[in-house]
Amino acid sequence: MIDLRSDTVTKPSDRMRAAMANAEVGDDVFGDDPTVNKLQDRAAQVFEKEDALWVPTGCMGNEIAVKVHTKPGQEIVTEDRGHILNYEVGAAAVISGVTIRAVKSADGSGHLNWDELRPVLKIDPPYYQSSTGLVCLENTHNFAGGSVMSAAACSEVCEKVREAGLPIHMDGARIFNAAVALNEPVADLTRHCDSVMVTLSKGLGAPAGSILIGTKDFIEEARIWRKRLGGGMRQVGILAAAGLIALEEGPKRLYEDHQNARRLADGLAEIPGISIDVKNVITNIVIFDISGTGKTSNEIVETLSSYGILCVGFGEQIRMVTHLDISTFDIETTVSEMRKVLT
Repeated sequence: MIDLRSDTVTKPSDRMRAAMANAEVGDDVFGDDPTVNKLQDRAAQVFEKEDALWVPTGCMGNEIAVKVHTKPGQEIVTEDRGHILNYEVGAAAVISGVTIRAVKSADGSGHLNWDELRPVLKIDPPYYQSSTGLVCLENTHNFAGGSVMSAAACSEVCEKVREAGLPIHMDGARIFNAAVALNEPVADLTRHCDSVMVTLSKGLGAPAGSILIGTKDFIEEARIWRKRLGGGMRQVGILAAAGLIALEEGPKRLYEDHQNARRLADGLAEIPGISIDVKNVITNIVIFDISGTGKTSNEIVETLSSYGILCVGFGEQIRMVTHLDISTFDIETTVSEMRKVLT
């Protein structure tokens, strides 16, 4: 099976499995799991922040950040295809009691600039309007095709948002993909964000887990909310051991996923009926339009599945994501089978 649905489907390596089996563990709710503590310390060091907290999922990490930064009744602002808005089942409303104001990026990149943010921020509104409590960024931007936000662009936005008196949270689920594509350190890409969520279980290859990063005060409150949300997982060093390997070794090979994504995009672009802007494929996410094929995305996805190729369709588009379990041969096979399906 060639599974291109997401980079979440990666299998832990033999080295990870061995590390998990031999992990030194304690009770993380009491703060004495040495492997979790080591992972958290290392993550804070890599991102040059004060502290970090292991969480079971990226969704939990994002939602804890929203909760800590906001008050019920406020708004958070994000790009209209953002993960926090579209793929976290309304958790911001349920958990934090906030609404989300969606803003579409004019250039389609998914990354908002200050001119796009400024008109929607409510810093000191009339009493009958909700105020803005948080701005959320996403890098790479999932449903903008894995697009990246540079350190300079993020710094400029954060400076203006902070001058307006608001915190900034970065959904950095694939921030290491952005760092590799831009050849910029993750610390620079997130330096001016008040909090950052980083996923270990996507391209970095761990079986589970994410890291929430910020100031010591922020992490202290985040730890309380992790417990409230059921994230106190006791001897979680078993998973943190895999996370340590993912954090240290995973970024070194992400360029391979990016190369495979570009090969995939180049091959798909040659098939009649498929529309894709190849130059925008710079990380590991390939989104292409199939409206010119005369078939629906569901029809194509179902047929590919019968050939042993898994991907995701939505509307008139299909998404394929490369990762460490996808080889160059898998890419060639996928392009070949797609050509058969459509021609």
